[in-house]
Amino acid sequence: MARRVVYSFHYKPDNSRAAQVRNMGVVEGNKPASDNDWEAVTKGGDDGIEQWIDEQMDSKSCVVVLVGRNTAGRKWITHEIVKGWNAGKEVLGVYVHNLKDLDGEQSMQGSNPFDSVTMKRDDKKLSSFAKAYNPPFSDSKEVYAHIKRNLANWIEEAITIRENY
Repeated sequence: MARRVVYSFHYKPDNSRAAQVRNMGVVEGNKPASDNDWEAVTKGGDDGIEQWIDEQMDSKSCVVVLVGRNTAGRKWITHEIVKGWNAGKEVLGVYVHNLKDLDGEQSMQGSNPFDSVTMKRDDKKLSSFAKAYNPPFSDSKEVYAHIKRNLANWIEEAITIRENY
């Protein structure tokens, strides 16, 4: 069965890296917001952003956090993680810092965004359940190939983790 996911990422620095993952065609992802669309969403303030997130998550089974240098701790990324998990969706992270952006630049590795989310049920960090996969390569092409080869399996593993929580 094809999985439908919502991708969560820090837009400005990681949009081109996220586009690479989206365009792999491994899973069906949410439609990206253009700069103009995002401006319209943010004009609605926090309520508008929350409504947009709700729409993006509707009928999706998994939240895939594309982890860049400054992803962890960002208000709306944390909101998407918590909202997804609380709605029974699978949650996983994929480090994208070693994918080259449009300028041909790689980034520094960021922190695990699941470390900043504490589970109410047992007071443990979400990172003790949800996995964040870090491709073991520094070459952008190898990182891309690794993500493409493994993303569907990582999602299936996240489903198993979520079912057993």
